[in-house]
Amino acid sequence: MLWVDRRHFLATLAAGTAGLLTGCADRTTGIGVSSGTAVPPSDTPPSTTPPPRLPLAGPLPSTRVRLPAETITALPGTGRALALTIDDGASSEVVGAYCQFAKDTGARFTFFVTGQFDAWRDNRAALVPLVESGQVQLGNHSWSHPDLTSLTARGCADELTRTKRFLRNTYGVDGTPYYRPPFGYRNAQVDAVAASLGYTMPTLWDGSLSDSGLVTEKFLIGAARRYFRPQRIVIGHANDDPVTRVYDHFTTIIRQRRLQMVTLDDYFAPR
Repeated sequence: MLWVDRRHFLATLAAGTAGLLTGCADRTTGIGVSSGTAVPPSDTPPSTTPPPRLPLAGPLPSTRVRLPAETITALPGTGRALALTIDDGASSEVVGAYCQFAKDTGARFTFFVTGQFDAWRDNRAALVPLVESGQVQLGNHSWSHPDLTSLTARGCADELTRTKRFLRNTYGVDGTPYYRPPFGYRNAQVDAVAASLGYTMPTLWDGSLSDSGLVTEKFLIGAARRYFRPQRIVIGHANDDPVTRVYDHFTTIIRQRRLQMVTLDDYFAPR
């Protein structure tokens, strides 16, 4: 599996540049819902030191929190848990690098899979053991990443069903009860259709790496410093390669703040 050389970040991001509500990009145009103009990654010397294994703040929760009735935007309760959730998968190399990051550090992720992307087929061999062990969790992010609110009920069902079937056939899981609507767009019809397929838990976020489109390494480290906080659900994307060069800095932030990375299944008990 390809592992991209990690590089040191430049200075921290200027205040306010990471947009909390930035969701997924339209991968046809490369334009995010709330993103600004894309800029190339910085050219900085590579780091030859592998990141240290993440020291968890403690063991995984022995008692999980019951799923709430409303949409999830954060981790309820007190503690030092961090749920880093990764969407899309437009790049096989970035998905592969996230798998390597998980293996190298023990980091735990929830991936929201857009089923049409080849990354989820190309990286099956690396992902299967991580999924089977529970270190990586898979959720449903639709098949082709449309605005589900713009579709008929049948069209919405087709988008979610195709990815549900793909996940089951490829990984032996179907992602229920968690789904993340593309762009965060949902309404009563979308929620009803999703629930009929077992996706009763719409999952949003309260922190963002804002990397649905291309951003710099400097931008990413600033977003991580801003949003890697206790009890947050943070959204990132497996689309562009700058993120693969900042994993050591992510690890350092998580370790210094004594955060405990969790999947959604680690933290929540079924209803």
